[in-house]
Amino acid sequence: MKSDMTGKVAIITGASSGIGKASAIKFSQEGYKVTIVARDKKNLEATRQDMVSPDDVLIIPADVTNESNIEKVVASTVQKWGRIDVVVNAAGIIGSGTIQTTTLSDWDYMMNVNVCGPFYLIQQALPYLIEQKGAVVNVSSVTGLRAFPGILAYCTSKAAIDQLTRCLALELAKDGVRVNAVNPGVVVTQLHRRSGMDEDKYAAFLEHSKTTHPLGRVGKPEEIADLIYFLGSPQSA
Repeated sequence: MKSDMTGKVAIITGASSGIGKASAIKFSQEGYKVTIVARDKKNLEATRQDMVSPDDVLIIPADVTNESNIEKVVASTVQKWGRIDVVVNAAGIIGSGTIQTTTLSDWDYMMNVNVCGPFYLIQQALPYLIEQKGAVVNVSSVTGLRAFPGILAYCTSKAAIDQLTRCLALELAKDGVRVNAVNPGVVVTQLHRRSGMDEDKYAAFLEHSKTTHPLGRVGKPEEIADLIYFLGSPQSA
């Protein structure tokens, strides 16, 4: 039976593709008004057209590494909808590199997108989340739980977002705000392609991943979105 979440509001970053887009569609299906955030306005428009009620969608092209952009996301959402019930931090990047090959600028950019952006968005949205006794869901990775070779900065950033999630869950429990993370394995999105992996290498990567996942296949964005929705909704309280 579908729950009635009419009037509730979610902010979802990384909503132009992949897990972020699937999450935006899922929250829309469940009756939420949704603010969708990403750098690519054209892709955000495509996401909105796939949602149940495009009129209940606010598009904000923004860079999560930019403080004023994040402040605009929160202010515009509150101005438009009057509240914030859920924040989903799905924006993220991945890149190859070892301790020998990772530059400081590469390291900083990975941390800024994957850790600092979520931290500041949560911080700015917090008064409204407390008011609604809302929820935060951070999209982490299996790499936050175990080490993988060749993606040093990415693994470290996901371990950091996991620890941020744990700390916030303890800090905000007294305020009635729930904070969780999801840690998927390989999911078919644009993440690896955008890191520079060509189609042949990506196809080989997906084929190899069948042998490293117990189910014998990689994940779908919609599967992760279902879990994100559960963790973000009052059903999990």
